[in-house]
Amino acid sequence: MTIGILALQGAFAEHGRVLDRLGLPCREVRLPADLDDLAGLIIPGGESTTIGKMLIRTGLDATIRDRVGAGTLAVWGTCAGMILLARDVGDSGSHVGAPQPLLGLMDLRVRRNAFGTQLDSFETTLDVPDVAPHPVPAVFIRAPVVEATGPGVAVLARLPDGRAVAVREGRLLATAFHPELTADPSFHRYFAALAALAATPARRPLSPTDRGESTPRRPRADPAAPLARRAARRSRRNGATLHHTARPE
Repeated sequence: MTIGILALQGAFAEHGRVLDRLGLPCREVRLPADLDDLAGLIIPGGESTTIGKMLIRTGLDATIRDRVGAGTLAVWGTCAGMILLARDVGDSGSHVGAPQPLLGLMDLRVRRNAFGTQLDSFETTLDVPDVAPHPVPAVFIRAPVVEATGPGVAVLARLPDGRAVAVREGRLLATAFHPELTADPSFHRYFAALAALAATPARRPLSPTDRGESTPRRPRADPAAPLARRAARRSRRNGATLHHTARPE
């Protein structure tokens, strides 16, 4: 199983180092062909507008949507990656003259730069019981926040004020923070488990061989057949002829 890291722009190298420490095979993704045989894809933090435009320019956006729709690719977006996975960024979209490009794969409304500028970046710890039994360190850098979720989205972590900052929808994962900038690999292990699900082929119906049947089963013989054959042989030896017996008047 191999995990890809989108390497168009942003903090992709840091994710690679974490996966290397865990002994998980990974490779950088820059073109649609780079997605071949991958079970998972990490979309790193960076400039969401720039990454979104490059996804469209390379054709990766359509390929990612197709693979996710087929259930053969798990995707994790961190920070800018969360923005790209969302279906809606409200009025916090790009302010550079063009709308924010989105993959729109998760039923989320996200607010960009929800905590202010670079100077407002901070670190904290989060309780994420689905991911780790201990508090997980989280680094927020010009981070987004989840403003609303659809019914199929599970919130994995919240800040003390109740705002959601880590969510999952099926095999899609999004975090507003940067786990790759900490020494804790819990989120990378968690995502590897989601990718393993995408790498598992769908079960096919059991064949006779799968059931331990090397050849088709023969119909079971009638247990009364040998007795009938023996009776017929005795009748032929005695010269008997079977006939209907007339009833006496």
